[in-house]
Amino acid sequence: MMITAIEKVVYTGKTHTTGGRNGESHSSDGRLAVKLSAPGSAGPGTNPEQLLAAGWSACFIGAMSKAAAELNLTLPADTAVDAEIDLGLTNNAFFLQVRLNISLPGLDPLLANQLTEKAHQICPYSKATRDNVAVTLRLL
Repeated sequence: MMITAIEKVVYTGKTHTTGGRNGESHSSDGRLAVKLSAPGSAGPGTNPEQLLAAGWSACFIGAMSKAAAELNLTLPADTAVDAEIDLGLTNNAFFLQVRLNISLPGLDPLLANQLTEKAHQICPYSKATRDNVAVTLRLL
């Protein structure tokens, strides 16, 4: 697979993290400050899988908006994506897998499928993980 070079940087998210899965992360602009805890622990914070789920689902809705415009469709006002990120083991090595559960109430199922497939080609998170992470798109 050939890596596409970025011609123009639109935005750079910057964070500073200490302590790994049991630490803290802060954005350079001060808008994000989160405590981190290992998945399944009783710790006070979130975990990287939840953060990835939140980012990917938000980005995917943006990609659906772009895809809808290209297809001359209007996204339902109550469009939603429930992202599930699994952290798992295979042969004693860690891997991720993803399920994006997509709700497009009132949209014809054939159009909804076309829209989500197009969004999956547009979404930067989907592109970043393509052919490396198992991703399932499911229309609700």
